[in-house]
Order: sequence, then structure tokens, then C-alpha cells
Amino acid sequence: MPGMMDTILNLGLNDEVVEVIATLTNNRRFALDSYRRFIQMFSDVVMGISKTLHEDVLENLKRARGVKYDYEISAEDLESLVSTFKCIYKKEIGETFPNDVKVQFLLAVKAAFSSWRNPRAVYYRRINDILASWGTAVNIQSMVFGNMGDDCGIGVAFTRNPTTGEN
Repeated sequence: MPGMMDTILNLGLNDEVVEVIATLTNNRRFALDSYRRFIQMFSDVVMGISKTLHEDVLENLKRARGVKYDYEISAEDLESLVSTFKCIYKKEIGETFPNDVKVQFLLAVKAAFSSWRNPRAVYYRRINDILASWGTAVNIQSMVFGNMGDDCGIGVAFTRNPTTGEN
């Protein structure tokens, strides 16, 4: 529902899974990029850590390396970013970043249900005459990666008009 929780991509990544993905894809850079994106999103969306803390580190790294786009960051620099992002998490939350997939999952589900009461959701329900008593649900789905190489991408496709329902 618009106004509710933002998306968290790559839920379930941890130090061990990243190494498996790097091996299976023969692409360490891709695996580390997915992990740093997950840590960044989880920290923001689930734990409420300011986006700017991660974005500033990322932008400073790109400036230092003379690159413009995230895909230009090397695997070595991504490994460093993962470590730095984990340090930000520990500093802000007082605990290490959860490596346990079940803990990640439960924290994400809790955050999704809690988002029902956030100001964006309350406003959206009010302008669309949606009763708060209806409640909400959590959607967990498997997705493809959009950052694995030059032949990958992300986007949304509709088979029906999302406003009218027409084909």
C-alpha cells in the first residue's frame, strides 16, 4: 500500500550467503554490491537509521575514486563499504548487524506491520477512505537481481492498468 513501508531488497543476505553467491555467479562484485544495498536498506527501513549516513559514505567513496555510478565501484571498495555500513549500524543501534536470516526476517516483518501507523500510511488511508481497522499484510517474495551486469536491469511491468484494472 502506498504510504506504507519502503522496499527491502536482498533480505537474507549475510556474510556466508554472500560468499556462496560470489562463488555461484563467479561475480564477487555483484554479491558485495547486493549485500551493501541490503545493509543500507535494512538499516534505514527497518531500523530507522538515517539514509544520509550511508549515502554520504557512498558518495565520498565515489568522489575519491573519481567514479559517477555505483556500478563503477570495485569489489574491493564494496567490501570496505560493507564493513563501514556494518560499523554505522553498530554505532547507531548498539548491536552488530544481524547475520542470522531469521532475525533479519522477523525484524523486517515487525517493521512492516509497524509501518501501518506511520504518518504516510495514516495520511494515505485518510485521503482514500481506508479504515485503520482493516489492518495490513506483509508480502515477502523472491525477486531477480537487477545489478548483476550490463544485461540486467530492474523495473515494473503491469498486465493491467493499476488504476482502472483494464487490460
